[in-house]
Amino acid sequence: MWLDNGGFTPRSMNLLAFDTSTETLSVAVRVGDAPVLGLDAPGGAQASATLIPAIRSLLAQAGVTLAQLDAIVFGRGPGSFTGIRTACSVAQGLSFGSGVPVLPVDTLLAIAEAARVDAGATDVTALLDARMDEVYWSRYVHDGQVWRAARAIALAAPQDVEAPPQGVLAGNVFGPYGERLPAGLRRIEAKPTAGALIRLAPGLIAAGYAVPAAGATPLYIRDKVAQTTEERAAARAARPTPP
Repeated sequence: MWLDNGGFTPRSMNLLAFDTSTETLSVAVRVGDAPVLGLDAPGGAQASATLIPAIRSLLAQAGVTLAQLDAIVFGRGPGSFTGIRTACSVAQGLSFGSGVPVLPVDTLLAIAEAARVDAGATDVTALLDARMDEVYWSRYVHDGQVWRAARAIALAAPQDVEAPPQGVLAGNVFGPYGERLPAGLRRIEAKPTAGALIRLAPGLIAAGYAVPAAGATPLYIRDKVAQTTEERAAARAARPTPP
């Protein structure tokens, strides 16, 4: 369990946030101006069984009920198909039951926010492992107040990612794809966390992005979730040979 006591806009809010788009399950609760109460745990296939108990536990520890929340914030994708479906279905169910609006947030934006707080980055090319020899990526620029998306979220081979020389790369892709990503840039290991979602939420809510329960829908960038044996072999053969 962790606590976070900074980085918020002045307005007090009661927020529940969670992300299950990667192999890590991340849940957090903010009550007013109190420190954020958070929990990170193994995700993946376990997320569907552990997310709701984790939410109940944190709400109880924070002393707040679902009905007292201003919004239910969740990572809508891209990411693990199973993970983002889990997040969307839980957010939608909680919202229908409580009447609290949902706030879907792009997982790559959450990565950019994590890189800003952890490493001071303000020009971030955010990346997530999409498996199948590809990455999800986008670029975000922070102006001191809010993030601006500098390009649309895309799916690409690692060597096709474009990043400006003044920016940084942030994400969970450096182990499998590091040698094929743009060289010469600072690299920050980061994941979409519930803490980042909590920090982003007040500004996004003020901008009108909170929606009713029916709006808890996933962001899919890829339609196909697996390759055939022949496709995997062709992809390996097409990889550039490291110098």
